[in-house]
Amino acid sequence: MVFADGTGVGAGREVATMRFASHVVRGRWFMFFASILIMAAAGGTYIFGIYSKAIKTSLGYDQQTLNTLSFFKDVGANVGILPGLINEVTPPWVVLVCGAGMNLVGYLMIYLSVTGRTARPPVWLMCVYIAIGANSQSFANTGALVTAVKNFPEDRGVVLGLLKGFVGLSGAIFTQLYRAIYGADNDGADLVLLMAWLPAAISLVFIPTIRIMPRARGTAAESRRERKAFFYFLYASIVLAFYLLVMNVVELEDRGFPKPAYYVTVIVLLLLIFFPLVIVVQQELRNYLQPPLPTTQSAPAVTTADDDDKTAAISTEPPSTSATCFQDVFRPPARGDDYTILQALFSVDMLVLFVATICGVGGTLTAIDNMGQIGQSLGYPQRSIATLVSLVSIWNYAGRVVAGFASEHVLSRYKVPRPLVLTVVLLVACAGHLLIALGVSNGLYPASVILGFCFGAQWPLLFAIISEVFGLKYYSTLYNFGAVASPVGSYILNVRIAGRKYDEEALRQGGRRGKDLTCVGVKCFQESFYIIAGVTLLGALVSLLLAWRTRNFYRGDLYGKFKEVGMATGPVDGEGRQEAANGAGAGTAKDPASSGSDDAVADDSKIGSSTK
Repeated sequence: MVFADGTGVGAGREVATMRFASHVVRGRWFMFFASILIMAAAGGTYIFGIYSKAIKTSLGYDQQTLNTLSFFKDVGANVGILPGLINEVTPPWVVLVCGAGMNLVGYLMIYLSVTGRTARPPVWLMCVYIAIGANSQSFANTGALVTAVKNFPEDRGVVLGLLKGFVGLSGAIFTQLYRAIYGADNDGADLVLLMAWLPAAISLVFIPTIRIMPRARGTAAESRRERKAFFYFLYASIVLAFYLLVMNVVELEDRGFPKPAYYVTVIVLLLLIFFPLVIVVQQELRNYLQPPLPTTQSAPAVTTADDDDKTAAISTEPPSTSATCFQDVFRPPARGDDYTILQALFSVDMLVLFVATICGVGGTLTAIDNMGQIGQSLGYPQRSIATLVSLVSIWNYAGRVVAGFASEHVLSRYKVPRPLVLTVVLLVACAGHLLIALGVSNGLYPASVILGFCFGAQWPLLFAIISEVFGLKYYSTLYNFGAVASPVGSYILNVRIAGRKYDEEALRQGGRRGKDLTCVGVKCFQESFYIIAGVTLLGALVSLLLAWRTRNFYRGDLYGKFKEVGMATGPVDGEGRQEAANGAGAGTAKDPASSGSDDAVADDSKIGSSTK
């Protein structure tokens, strides 16, 4: 009898454990963790400097052709319209499957071409391969990141910052993995194979967990608890970044770093990457133990009335708006109100911001994409070049996080315009460009730190300025328009200037066209980066002009109207949508209130669609 009782107790505990494990895997926090892993593998475009040497050598490209390839990589990585449209009409798993397939096909074909396993493809076909592979990053962003924003709409800024930060770290993570698997002196060809299968595998493994799981709006205490949990994720990412930085320094100083030691570093790396699971379990345990929130009966009537008012208001607006659609293109509303797409595209503020982004992002991206050739021309070994690319990745992460938090702090406390912060970032970037142009001994290490930080810092500033100045109604379209500045700047500064100047110097040193043109010495990139430093300085002056134009706007209360809207709609947003906290699988009936709130969440979450 005792044996039977003990067996029953043990079986009950096992069932309870399995039920809780199922609750964790199906929860929002595990979905967020899965998004972190997908994002941490989605930054292959930032390590082009490692494997570019293998492409250039095996296919006999000159520098301008290689930079053309890099330009199409940037086009693929920054054009997120297609995955955004797919995500509007399909569940997230469709977007992730498409992205995984594109990633595998694009980078696998590059690997087969570089290693000679297929016939040498023409340049245009290689451009197609790398554009397809790089565009998978946009699919991962849209499928995972946008879904995470929908699941945590009240903390969308924190969610975006954390997930984009892990994209920045992905380059350093890939570097550590490839060193352990293939060795530190590998030319990077095998890295392309790793980039082909690993991100695709991670996306496919976590597809069942990436889905929209909105919940009812909780109490103020619950909101604070969730925000605190996000800070735990931030601290975990900082520890991971610091570890990667330390390992890069150690591996750089120790030329004879043994292969078994690389295995140990990768094990520690994986433990740090999966450590946020502890935070996930902790949060889901609290959700599992707390009782479901009681539903109110009066909300549906209130919601219906509100929806009727909104419908009546909307029905009366379109005639007058459509009649003056094109007439109002050059008569935009006040800054902060919702611009139409044409009003924003034809506004002076957007033009000024677009020019500053071309100068700033274009210059830093040129340095990052050419890091391998810059290091080779200055005599850095392949091991050091991989370290440089990894440093860029780590400080790319730091720039994204610091720029987001710091600009928000100085804006809220001191009313410092965000474009002024962008001006400071561009001025700092000039120092990194000059370090490369002057060829300072070992100057490429601080240059990679400066330029990686400045490259990462520009993105959250750019997208925040667009959302603040032009409103949120058409944010996803304007967001993508801002991202287009990156390949435009890359083409002008990378292909037309840096690539051409490099080839001219290589020919002057006795190289021949049609073969691997290799240039040696400071002069290979010196003139190019003097020009890029000047262009970046011009971008700083242009962004300073935008800061002056928007100074009065940023002195006001930017988010006052959003607070009013949140107070008016807050009690309704989450009505009827919370799952039972114990995960028992009780069904929920959909009523008019829940339907209206789903639409509200969908509208809110469009902010992140087609995210870069």
